[in-house]
Amino acid sequence: MNDLSLFQSFVLGALQGLAEFLPVSSSAHLALAPWAFGWPEPGLAFDVALHLGTLIAVLWYFRRDWLALTVAAFSIVRERRVHTEEQRLVTWLIIATVPGAVAGLLFEKQAEHLFRTPSIIAVALILMGALLWIADVRATRAGRERSLSAMTWRDALLIGCAQAFAIIPGVSRSGATITAGRALSFTRADSAKFSFMMSMPIIAAAAVLKLPKLISAGGLTPSLIVGVGTAAITGWLAIAILMRLVQHQGFRIFALYRFALGAAVLILVALRAR
Repeated sequence: MNDLSLFQSFVLGALQGLAEFLPVSSSAHLALAPWAFGWPEPGLAFDVALHLGTLIAVLWYFRRDWLALTVAAFSIVRERRVHTEEQRLVTWLIIATVPGAVAGLLFEKQAEHLFRTPSIIAVALILMGALLWIADVRATRAGRERSLSAMTWRDALLIGCAQAFAIIPGVSRSGATITAGRALSFTRADSAKFSFMMSMPIIAAAAVLKLPKLISAGGLTPSLIVGVGTAAITGWLAIAILMRLVQHQGFRIFALYRFALGAAVLILVALRAR
């Protein structure tokens, strides 16, 4: 990890916290900010450290749900069967986690270098924004929206496969999973909630694998602490905002933001190529 100032760590932490749960791609913002402003490249390990902050945010915001799911998980082991809604949700979260974990293991090197090219990020931002908008509009017009209680293992697997594509910066983990949820006709609120909750296992796994190496290399520096703390606070704020926003508004505003950011990046790439 290159040396970052406290201000740079604060900005990157805020971008991570806000963009992780809003469907606008945190990885894209973390890759583009140093490129656009000429800052040191923090590297993927620092990005993972910032994810620890968003992990804290999702655990705290849904703390009652996590307590119920923990009890349900132990009851599955004890009873060796799945029959309650909480037990089913635990099972669906496990199934949904597998594709993303496999993609992370297979394409870690590409994620750290090749996929972080600004032009690729810009195209991913625009394409995923269009898919999000289309899925949201179609689900609303169909008028037969489903709740999480109606989820099946196939739904969980499909949403998990969508999460696997988030290894490409610009796709957005929350954007891909919310889009998949809406395409499967789940309500906006339940699509967002399942997206947020399924982020916990994969973020935790990435932190366990990467964070010890980062700490041993550079220690718990003030910049790292500022970044993680900022990501935790802004991540909680992003969840709270989106969970309220989706009750009355669609995801169009996020699609438009993705279009604008992607276009701006492509223009900047073209200008720098001259």
